[in-house]
Amino acid sequence: MFATTPVPTGPPGTPDGAGGVPWLDQEERSMWLTLVRLLAKLPPLLDARLEREADLNLFEYTILAMLSEQPDGTLRMSRLASVTVASPSRLSHAARHLEARGLLTRGPDPDDGRCIRAELTAAGRALVEAAAPGHVAAVRELVLDPLTRPQLLAVRDANERILARVDPDGTTDPTPSTTRGEHR
Repeated sequence: MFATTPVPTGPPGTPDGAGGVPWLDQEERSMWLTLVRLLAKLPPLLDARLEREADLNLFEYTILAMLSEQPDGTLRMSRLASVTVASPSRLSHAARHLEARGLLTRGPDPDDGRCIRAELTAAGRALVEAAAPGHVAAVRELVLDPLTRPQLLAVRDANERILARVDPDGTTDPTPSTTRGEHR
């Protein structure tokens, strides 16, 4: 059930919803449903292009890309799960598949043997670098090109404000850990 039904009987923002929560007004409803539609439509479009051009899905590409952005091409699996917004089991399954293809390796973290570290292989780096231009072209075509620079900045700012609520600790921030001062 969406946060938009049933249609409120009172003025926008009045507590007509269950538990006294105000229903969405028309602008809020429109923004919410647009976001839901975008979240449903964009990933499959990016997936299809990556599958066609690089034999990777978006999640696999993201794993390789996050590793490629690290100075040494490595991340602890726990950190990689955070920045790819994946459960440990989903990441482990995908990493096993990528490892079987020779695109990454997994092994004990030399800094802490209790942790597992993923490392991008030369083949993985070559594949993600070959796939990147097509992926960037798709991101430009589908997301960036329809926006003016001020709109792009406004969307970024809005996303940051929402992320401050849904990820207040910044655990999904893919900034290389060495620049964030975080231990990997």
